Amino acid sequence: MAVPVTDIEAEHNSSTTETPLITQSQEPEQEEEEELKDTQAQLSKSLHRLECFLKLLGFCQCSVLSFTLSWLCFLLLGVSLPLIIINFSYCSNCDKYEIRVFELEILASQSLVAAISIICISHNLRKYGARKFLFVDHHHGHMTLFLEEYLRKIHGFFQLLALSVLPCFLLKAAREVIHVVCMHSSWWQSVGVAVALLVSWTYSTVIYLSGTALFHLVCNLQVIHFENYGKLLERDLDVSVYVEEHMLLKYNLSKISHRFRIFLLLEFLVVTATQFVALLEITGESGIINFVNGGDFAVSSIVELVGIVICLNAAAKISHRAQGLGSVASRWHASVTCSPYDASHLGMTNNMDSLETAYPSGSVPRYYSGSDLESADYVPTLTNAQLASYMSMYHKQQAFGTYTYLF
Repeated sequence: MAVPVTDIEAEHNSSTTETPLITQSQEPEQEEEEELKDTQAQLSKSLHRLECFLKLLGFCQCSVLSFTLSWLCFLLLGVSLPLIIINFSYCSNCDKYEIRVFELEILASQSLVAAISIICISHNLRKYGARKFLFVDHHHGHMTLFLEEYLRKIHGFFQLLALSVLPCFLLKAAREVIHVVCMHSSWWQSVGVAVALLVSWTYSTVIYLSGTALFHLVCNLQVIHFENYGKLLERDLDVSVYVEEHMLLKYNLSKISHRFRIFLLLEFLVVTATQFVALLEITGESGIINFVNGGDFAVSSIVELVGIVICLNAAAKISHRAQGLGSVASRWHASVTCSPYDASHLGMTNNMDSLETAYPSGSVPRYYSGSDLESADYVPTLTNAQLASYMSMYHKQQAFGTYTYLF
């Protein structure tokens, strides 16, 4: 039996019209995959740039050579160079423009805070690596969900560092320029000394503030996950998923506290001691103290306090999010516990649908007892398995609520 030509043409036209629909449905998926790959590539570049920056400052001491070069550069540029300049450019009759004791104490304080940053940060980087240290490792399950947030936080690290260093640098440069103008010595020698001191001061200051900014970055990267946890509770997931995510956040928080506790403790102690020493030296000085001979104390104090403020801001932010996490989980537990009876969780949706199809609206049977006027709508009887599932989910919710109270 011959097939009509019209049927063949219709089948041909339907096949040709279906083909572009498949390609159109695949185009959004391909675009999403390309955007994901581009974002991953940008994140890898940002992390590589951050690693190079840390290597340049001497934080990455993965080998004996890098360890030696890092400390040799710090000792030469951050300690020996300003110490030589202070000793050889000292003028015994120039207390109005320079006080040697002040300069040595300022050098000791800025060298100590920079050395603490190098020791603590390099230890963590050598032990964990940059990606695991920042909790953005490729094997981390949530990395693909927060790529853009990671990029913005890493860029914010460099912005925070620049905003912290630049005003202090301008203040230090102004002090050195005034010092050069006031000191009536060789012009070229004074300019060379000022440039050398600025280079050494900038090197030590960037190392110190980079350590505090790294702590700020690590805390901000974890704040992303804390803020996402509230959105996770809005989704209808199993309680074990919430508990697992809660345990992961708690684990990361304890890791951050463990890795930075020595760093924060030492920095706070050194900065506090430096401020007391500066107060005692200034109040105990019998001569005239002005911006030229005592301005470095002001610059050093501002730099150290800026670093402390950065650390306190990060610690307060992540502590606030951690405390809020317990309250969010508690509200979720209360709302779920006090919510109306949900038939979908008991596996009754299929039974209700079948009843609605069998009995139209208004015709669902009702059974009345003959002894009194109490009535009960017809509801499907729960099986033992459904009751066990409901009780199991209830106990999970109770356990999750109790667990979050202990955060």
